[in-house]
Amino acid sequence: MNRTLLKTGAVVTMDSGRRILPGGGIVVAGDRIERVVEEKELRDLPPFEGEVVDARRLVAVPGFVQTHLHLCQSLFRGLADGLPLLDWLKLRIFPFEAAHTAASMHASAMAGIAELIRSGTTTILDMGSIHHEEEVVRAIEETGLRAFVGKAMMDVNTLYPSFIEPTAESLAATRRQAEQWHGSAGGRIRYAVAPRFVLSCTDRLLREAYEMTKDGMLFHTHAAENRNEMDAVRKRCGMQNVEFFESIGVLHANTCLAHCIWLNEREVGLLRDRQAKVAHCPSSNLKLGSGIARVPELMARGISVSLGADGAPCNNTLNMFEEMRLAALIQKPEHGAESMAAQTVFEMATVGGAAALGLGGDVGIIEQGRKADIVLLDLERVWNPYEPGGMYSAIVYSGSAENVRGVLVDGRWLYRGGEHTTLDESQVVHTARVELHRLLQRVT
Repeated sequence: MNRTLLKTGAVVTMDSGRRILPGGGIVVAGDRIERVVEEKELRDLPPFEGEVVDARRLVAVPGFVQTHLHLCQSLFRGLADGLPLLDWLKLRIFPFEAAHTAASMHASAMAGIAELIRSGTTTILDMGSIHHEEEVVRAIEETGLRAFVGKAMMDVNTLYPSFIEPTAESLAATRRQAEQWHGSAGGRIRYAVAPRFVLSCTDRLLREAYEMTKDGMLFHTHAAENRNEMDAVRKRCGMQNVEFFESIGVLHANTCLAHCIWLNEREVGLLRDRQAKVAHCPSSNLKLGSGIARVPELMARGISVSLGADGAPCNNTLNMFEEMRLAALIQKPEHGAESMAAQTVFEMATVGGAAALGLGGDVGIIEQGRKADIVLLDLERVWNPYEPGGMYSAIVYSGSAENVRGVLVDGRWLYRGGEHTTLDESQVVHTARVELHRLLQRVT
């Protein structure tokens, strides 16, 4: 078993005591954390059998957990600006996704993963497209990321009618994929059934998709994102989005709902009572003009709220630092400067995201026995990170992807010394440009 000792400038544990250990270290054995060492213990350790990494200028934090992404859209960055949600889907995203080949899907996933790793994300919940989900999984397998994956399920589509899949075929394909990939790559890859949203799914598809969830599988969809979308949902269902999910029996503790901006009071209560999870995507919500989720209220009611970047064409980055900063700032004009403290937001991005995905026993925390999903940050150019209370502020308000120096998943280096170890980013970018050019020719 490979063993590594990381000697760090500090360890932000996110354990139950929310300890920050200055001058501490982490012993990694195989894919797990064998021990977290305080500074005084570090000096007295016997000679270490394994690699010793001098990271004393760096701060170790848990890897970021993003609970809503679309790797299938990474190629489309900058090609869908200035559109509200339904037009964005109709005029850009659905035509682009429909034009994917296996090669372009793999290129899109690799481009997104390269950015995610480089900016400190180690675990994702990803929604794919109708076709070529195997290429997303292949990219995740190759690069070492931890992920829940799932093909998008769509058996109706009034926005782009040709981009659908018959109900029975969608259910059968999802079942096959779940059986093949849930728990694969040593448990690093798991499955989440992914009906896209109410307007693209029949009641049967939604119900039968949920019935598949078991053994740690998630139910991943969108809800209450946009006002025009909500008008269409009420017209079709005669009720609000989350109310409808409750009425058909798909609102439960393993239900992960992206956005949840336009909720009524009953829906907030339903989310709390059913312990459903909310993925907050502040950049996407602002760029599409969708609105601002009532995150402080949801959290005060005991509802799990975590963070995700959504897709590259509605963001336009996949960078958790951007999501943390925005998640804190956009609430303050309405709820006061004291709302959404930096520590609260950092918790959403780490331990909170892990708990939302049912991974709270493994990731999101630096602690003995947990998975060795660790990010090393260089905060030397950020003012006063070691002052009392300053660490969370330094990361959330002043940190950026440029501060990331190392990323481990399952104890394996994915990024070290500012360089990827499981992919060639220059080749990834070149391939992405080639495949995007070909895809746009297919669309036009």
